[in-house]
Amino acid sequence: MLLTLDVGNTNITMGVYDGDTLLFVSRMSTKTPRMEDQYAAEILSILSLYGVESKQIDGAVLSSVVPRLTDYLTKAIRRVWHVDPFVVSTVSVPEVTVKPGVSNELGADLVVGAAAAKALYPCPSIVIDMGTATTLTGIDRNGDVCGVVIVPGLNTSLDALTSGAAQLSAISLEAPPAVLGTNTVECIQSGMIFGTACMLDGLCDRIEAEIGEPCTVIATGGLAGMVVEHCRRKIEFSDMLLLDGLKIIWNKRHAV
Repeated sequence: MLLTLDVGNTNITMGVYDGDTLLFVSRMSTKTPRMEDQYAAEILSILSLYGVESKQIDGAVLSSVVPRLTDYLTKAIRRVWHVDPFVVSTVSVPEVTVKPGVSNELGADLVVGAAAAKALYPCPSIVIDMGTATTLTGIDRNGDVCGVVIVPGLNTSLDALTSGAAQLSAISLEAPPAVLGTNTVECIQSGMIFGTACMLDGLCDRIEAEIGEPCTVIATGGLAGMVVEHCRRKIEFSDMLLLDGLKIIWNKRHAV
């Protein structure tokens, strides 16, 4: 079985694959401080919760945008299974290439998203990842990354708005019944959900114009499913895109 860990700025997403089957997905908060022993104990506890024995894990692959946690989790995995996980980066995954003239500074999450998109969808493509930040990665017909757009994520934007306005309380992120809100909560929800959907449509149009041909658009991330249904263009939603990408990267290095 393969242990996959995707470390973002807000959550650590953990999944276990038995062959091609994803057995479960669990999440831990990135913002709760832990040391390697605590991560080891929590990973073992989650495996037990889902009926997976530690001895069944025979490989681990990790992507992280939080360098401090990369080290802690690597040590946690080493302590439990006495192996180092495969850590994703632009250096360790050379098959994710960039177009000439583009700086090869992709974060590990973008590398994984690009690897998954190239393997699972037709190119050219655009990968939308909606997390703490919302990123759009453009990939040309040759599979080269052409560039990336980064904007504040939905929760990040909402937190900035509500924390800076004394009369605004916490707002739940869900689509209101109409674009024109009839109360403060609906007005903000409209801006967040419908405004983000319009932004994604517009940015994809501009990325397609720069790439020079229609693109397959794939969206992932915790809030993507809520937003893309309000986009006017066709967008494939893949909640497990990054975990699948980690498995694809692992399989390429351990093919029989």
